[in-house]
Amino acid sequence: MNKTVLFLATLGPIGTKLPAPGTMGSLFGTLLFTLFTLGFGWSVQVIALSFVPLFLIGIPLCSRAEILLDRDDPGEVIWDEFTVIPLVFLPLSSLFEKPITQETFVWIVAGFMLFRFFDISKPWIIRSAQKLPRGLGVMVDDLLAATASAGVLWGAKTFSLSFLS
Repeated sequence: MNKTVLFLATLGPIGTKLPAPGTMGSLFGTLLFTLFTLGFGWSVQVIALSFVPLFLIGIPLCSRAEILLDRDDPGEVIWDEFTVIPLVFLPLSSLFEKPITQETFVWIVAGFMLFRFFDISKPWIIRSAQKLPRGLGVMVDDLLAATASAGVLWGAKTFSLSFLS
């Protein structure tokens, strides 16, 4: 059972064998999100809702992984980055309902980069969320980083549209 917990929490070799595991977990989430939206045509809202149970499972999962690894928020535990990525793109849902353009990929890259910025830099509210106990802190700080990223994307998309009108 412990091996299964660690395999899930680290997304197997993504968190344990690749460099920059948080970035790789975020990239995996972004690629999976892109496949679901652009490849399968799923709505951003459906994907985000389907990831809510994964987020909730992440709280006890990451708690157990911290205990097994005997560290707070271990770098190889990337379930948190992976599960919050769809939330980053909620403000762009209308973009994914249109035909795919180069702009679509620009916004996806921007969302990924914003999330990594907020996840790595951890402005005060995100940093303070890490102080929550065990897996709750592991998951909530990334939830806040995704929310901040979504807010910036929303602002950038809204602001850019005002120039096009």
